[in-house]
Amino acid sequence: MKKVMLVILLILAIMSLSAKQIKNFAELLTALRQGEDASLVIEYGNCKLISDNEESTAPNAIGGMPIDVWEYFAPMSIGNPQAFIVCSQTRLINLNGFVYNYAKLKISDDNSVVLTAQYVLPESFELDMNEKFFTTINDGKNEGAAYLYSD
Repeated sequence: MKKVMLVILLILAIMSLSAKQIKNFAELLTALRQGEDASLVIEYGNCKLISDNEESTAPNAIGGMPIDVWEYFAPMSIGNPQAFIVCSQTRLINLNGFVYNYAKLKISDDNSVVLTAQYVLPESFELDMNEKFFTTINDGKNEGAAYLYSD
């Protein structure tokens, strides 16, 4: 009996460690304001891609990033009609030579998501690639390609 109880407690502990899906802008803002860790997983292939000012076919790829340094802008706080949250990350990666991989995430209060991905050459800081991916927050019922989670 003790072994059964121990296994049940272990299963409950593991389940409590799993991430909770955030299904809309309001839930994201609440989680961030409460100091929770949040992250994004995006399915690029299910997004609208704009590259070099032209719509292109998005690659069948998946990416992710933490939302750890962020800013919230209320409607009209900087002339913006919609509230939004922004964050960004930069990582040095080796992709046939080193580049800085810069990702900027903008999530608006209508649940729209824009992820800007850029490669910047470390020697000259010249822009080597510039793409924007457009989608919505996945709420478990829609086809949004941006999955948000909190821990």
